[in-house]
Amino acid sequence: SDSTYDLRNHVSVKRLMKEAAELRDPTEHYHAQPLEDNLFEWHFSVRGPPDSDFDGGVYHGRIVLPPEYPMKPPSIILLTPNGRFEVGKKICLSISGHHPETWQPSWSIRTALIAIIGFMPTKGEGAIGSLDYTPEERRALAKKSLDFCCDACSSCMRSALLALSPDSVPRPVDPQAHRLAQQINFKADSSSSAADSGSSAAAAAAAASSNSESSATAERDTEDTASAEQTESSSVAPQTSSEGPSVPAAPSPRQRRSQNQIQSPRYPVFTASPAAQLPPQDAGHTGLAVLIVLLTLALAALIFRRIYLAHEYKFDYEL
Repeated sequence: SDSTYDLRNHVSVKRLMKEAAELRDPTEHYHAQPLEDNLFEWHFSVRGPPDSDFDGGVYHGRIVLPPEYPMKPPSIILLTPNGRFEVGKKICLSISGHHPETWQPSWSIRTALIAIIGFMPTKGEGAIGSLDYTPEERRALAKKSLDFCCDACSSCMRSALLALSPDSVPRPVDPQAHRLAQQINFKADSSSSAADSGSSAAAAAAAASSNSESSATAERDTEDTASAEQTESSSVAPQTSSEGPSVPAAPSPRQRRSQNQIQSPRYPVFTASPAAQLPPQDAGHTGLAVLIVLLTLALAALIFRRIYLAHEYKFDYEL
């Protein structure tokens, strides 16, 4: 017994066998079947979308499914050079294994095939496994793709799909699969846009921080300049009256303010709230004075009692 098809994979096997039966016959646009010795590896062929750089090409690839399928997504790998996806590398779709967080169990292999066809004309924009070849290079690869034959499944692209008929629709006809495929997108696009928005937000925050720092620095520089000018004016003012008597002139209110600003600390001093302030020193002195008075009274009482006892003893002795 093959350990691959154990009870843990019972749901996956049942689902894959059902999909294999549905995709048994090739269509004009796509075809996919599992390998004879491995139900969890499928080979597929898709026709390039019409009115695009891939028109006329047929492309082959692999779909590697995890044992937890359909709860976890498959990995999609193109084997035919096409100028859109790297050959032999897992492509980064939100339906692929690169982003299991966006996978939906309602998606299927048919959905993945329609999504691949739909996303071939889009821009790579730095997504994992994506390429941005020129239109001329892609058209040349589309013609060469018909000569590709797979060694693993013995499928040749010239006969892998049904020939296009004059009355055939330009795109795959499967409303449910097409509707599900429209929900699929390149995760790298959304992540890059999120990264762009995050970077722009970070840049805005950095700009705001730099602006606040620069404004604070400008305010400090302004204060330093004003205080320096006021200091200079206050120091020069007595010297300007050298022709008159040597008695220094009384400082003006502005000079007194500038001197107070110079003598005061540059940064604000944070004081505690009135409720948190310590009791004044007068209360401590008052308590000490009360303690001294009490001790004095106690000592006087002891002395008085001693004298009283001495007199009482003397009176008893004389009697």
